[in-house]
Amino acid sequence: MDNFVHIQGLHIKNFKALADIKMGRLWNEQAAEPLTPITTVIGKNGTGKSSLMDAFGFLADCLKYGVEIACDEQNRGGYEKIHSLGKKGPISFEIYYKESRNDRPITYELSIDLDKEERPFVLSERLRQRRKAQRWGQPYSFLILENGEGRVWKGNADGTQNEFFDLKGEESRDSEVISMDDKRRLGIATLGTLKAHPRIAAFRKFIEGWYLSYFTPDAARSLPMAGAQAKLSRHGDNLGNVIQFMEREYPKKFKEILNKISQRIPGIQKIDTMKTPDGRLLIRFNDRGFKEPFYAQQMSDGTLKVFAYMILLADPNPSPFICIEEPENGLYHKLLEVFVRELREETKRSKNAPQIFVTTHQPYLVDALQPNEVWILRKQEDGFSTIQRASDIELVDNLCKEGLPLGGLWYSDYLDGDDS
Repeated sequence: MDNFVHIQGLHIKNFKALADIKMGRLWNEQAAEPLTPITTVIGKNGTGKSSLMDAFGFLADCLKYGVEIACDEQNRGGYEKIHSLGKKGPISFEIYYKESRNDRPITYELSIDLDKEERPFVLSERLRQRRKAQRWGQPYSFLILENGEGRVWKGNADGTQNEFFDLKGEESRDSEVISMDDKRRLGIATLGTLKAHPRIAAFRKFIEGWYLSYFTPDAARSLPMAGAQAKLSRHGDNLGNVIQFMEREYPKKFKEILNKISQRIPGIQKIDTMKTPDGRLLIRFNDRGFKEPFYAQQMSDGTLKVFAYMILLADPNPSPFICIEEPENGLYHKLLEVFVRELREETKRSKNAPQIFVTTHQPYLVDALQPNEVWILRKQEDGFSTIQRASDIELVDNLCKEGLPLGGLWYSDYLDGDDS
């Protein structure tokens, strides 16, 4: 049985260098292969890898803060800075998604534009799904908003509404007309808190559960206040708190992590935490060759990064969607194949397996991947990016089937051309 993935495909328009890119399967492009459990994006500097990663962060921030604040979060600089220069139309996203293996896919569409006051607002928002036994044709909307006005259908009904219903039409027994007080907030942010809308609530919970890693070793060397925490923060500044949690709640799992680390990083014998007199937390590393322990402040970037990723992947209740930007920084190149192996094992969990999205510059990491798991971003003469799956390049796909490593082909420029 194929591994399950939540996000089957996505379509982004007018977001930074991503003026119009599609990845995977969409509701109206069913012949396309869906995204894989591990999806890796490669490309030269400036092709848009960070922009693609930030597209997920932007969507998560839109849900959390509203679209206006999201445009300014993470140093984005406002709507004008993130809108594709010179392109007409709103910033828009389409996500083709499944809540579980046996569920019918749902399409979420969001468009963000400027209002008369030149402030970002939700121009339109839509959730739709095909009815049971409906294999073809357009899916039916169960949430549609335009300029803050629209209609929502309750429950998990199969959907009988007309795809192009009149928003001012008669209200049915299973639906209600809605009007948003704040057009800068997503409809799913409000409706997703209500029991009457379980499909919307499930999608909201899915986005809220995304983990976007911007891990920096310096952040992991900080001294947080003591106190167990279940989830690693984006930058890893609560790594010690998560160690406390794992030690206390999952001692067997934590011991397995230590065994793995001792295999990956020779000499590491024990890792634990120590509380300072003022209540702060130190991460302590015991090396076989030294009597006194080392602390996180003294450990190499690579050691801290390996340890943080091991902790992230060992989470008994992992995030459904994990994004990691350039994990190779600071890692010994021979650890990259091991890292991909760990990612692959993580996506094969029988339950709660996450979908993992990675960007990289490193051919050694790509060597461990299959062509359908790798996407190539390229910058065009107009300054905007295109994207192509490596398996769609016939020559590359054939060479990989003959046993040539994909990273080596990338290093030899076989992936730089566009041979679709």
